[in-house]
Amino acid sequence: MIKAIDIYKSFGNLEVLKGISLTIEKGEIVTIVGKSGAGKTTLLQILGTLLHPTKGKVYINNIDVFNLSDIEISKFRNKHIGFVFQFHHLLPEFTALENVCLPAYIAGVSKPEAEAKAIELLTFMNLNDRLHHKPNELSGGEQQRVAVARALINQPDVVLADEPSGNLDSTHKTELHKLFFYLREKYNQTFIIVTHDENLASMSDRMLHIKDGILVS
Repeated sequence: MIKAIDIYKSFGNLEVLKGISLTIEKGEIVTIVGKSGAGKTTLLQILGTLLHPTKGKVYINNIDVFNLSDIEISKFRNKHIGFVFQFHHLLPEFTALENVCLPAYIAGVSKPEAEAKAIELLTFMNLNDRLHHKPNELSGGEQQRVAVARALINQPDVVLADEPSGNLDSTHKTELHKLFFYLREKYNQTFIIVTHDENLASMSDRMLHIKDGILVS
């Protein structure tokens, strides 16, 4: 599913990743843990094609993604990869339904088809009565579920999450963690999650520990 080979990443003279190799199978839920500054988010961004490595290869579904052009990478990312971030990144002027539809519109899906899929996902997330609410009218937990629905709208092969429960209270954290595992069972998607949450990390199929830019477990 995902194979990274000898990944290095430097920002100027600062070497953040120092030769990371890993393989993640389809349907796995893998957490990436480590102290702040260890390189977790940088690795996640490279696996998600948001950031090019200084050196190394990333294969997703046997495709050498960084051998693609920038336009091809953008199209590949939109179709195959979903993102969930700590701060939701919902557009405030759009409703929950409109926010979820945006990646589908970018992929060229018709408005009726995109809205039908978005309503299905939001209903699945128990948000069918919040379709036309804007982000400032939603709780933190509701906003994060909208963000998860948005990540799933194009039925990506892999969902990447960066501290997805970092701004949630304990109840909403537990709900979100359970949701990831339910989604894996329902859609057989792969989840790669950067987290400081020990409970979520312990629930995952596998934990990858990064220390000073090196994979240590």
